[in-house]
Amino acid sequence: MTDPHDITEIAVEAPSLDVPPLDRRGRPMHDLRISVMDRCNFRCPYCMPESTYGEHFTFLRNDERLSFDEIERISRLAASLGVSKLRLTGGEPLLRPKLAELVARLRRIPGITDLAMTTNGVLLARHAQDLRDAGLDRVTVSLDTLDPALFHRMSGGRGALDDVLGGIEAAQAVGFPQGVKLNTVVQRGVNEHSVLDLIERFRSTGIIPRLIEYMDVGNRNDWNREAVVPSAELIAAIHARWPLDPLPPKYEGEVATRFRFRDGQGEIGVISSVSQPFCGDCSRARLSSEGTLYTCLFAVQGTDLRTALRDGSSDDAVRERLRQVWLNRADRYSEEREERRQRSRPKIEMHYIGG
Repeated sequence: MTDPHDITEIAVEAPSLDVPPLDRRGRPMHDLRISVMDRCNFRCPYCMPESTYGEHFTFLRNDERLSFDEIERISRLAASLGVSKLRLTGGEPLLRPKLAELVARLRRIPGITDLAMTTNGVLLARHAQDLRDAGLDRVTVSLDTLDPALFHRMSGGRGALDDVLGGIEAAQAVGFPQGVKLNTVVQRGVNEHSVLDLIERFRSTGIIPRLIEYMDVGNRNDWNREAVVPSAELIAAIHARWPLDPLPPKYEGEVATRFRFRDGQGEIGVISSVSQPFCGDCSRARLSSEGTLYTCLFAVQGTDLRTALRDGSSDDAVRERLRQVWLNRADRYSEEREERRQRSRPKIEMHYIGG
């Protein structure tokens, strides 16, 4: 079987270099998620479970991770191909020393209009001001519950809720231009009962919670569909407590479906990548900390860019490799998974708001 990520196997007629590339399904490349650190100070079961990333797991050496120079170079080349949004991730990105220096460098890249970071928040209080001064536009904090004991368990026994809440407060205080959001992964039988408490805590603060369906990210977390709480179910429960109205997307390809509280106390979002896949307009790629480019969040195979960055290849050569990878992209993992499920089960229609 031909590997869709192997650009040597597939001949694609290339358009002019001045035209941003579209993949096989007509999707542009607008967003690049950059992992700056493979390590994390949490062991969340759905992301970096202790069973896989325990004390005997071998993480990357410093020289195996992309340097700031290499990250900046890839980002500049990606921007020349149409990328306008960069998001720094991990692992935990704030474990990377001098991260604000990288933020300042990325901020200066022409064409980058949105520079964001996702963090577990534990170290955020000590870095928020430096990140804001360096030019970070917004920050998203992962927070799955406000129950201290449950939080401790969901972080793999390594996190303290008070530290995360302190980080959120610090981020809000420094005034990131595009604000602060929360990412809450909801799992059946784990934390779905605590969602309303979290919404109540933040709904009038200007901080936007986003509820994420439990996903098989990277196919590495022993995912079970029975643990998925569909977004429609969550929205129905929230709507029954605080009436909601749907909001239009802010831009084409926005992953979150947005709702505002009818009483004017803010908004929330849901990310329904399992129950309502949005592959059709996905414009996102991700770059791992060792320099592998993945064209789907769920992909387990990608394209090595680090070698080209270190073997003397010219910018034009690396840019062309990036362009070819995107031209050959045909990923639609979530849609295919849902199609398989629909073939094997009766169709069940679900609606966000029932009145």
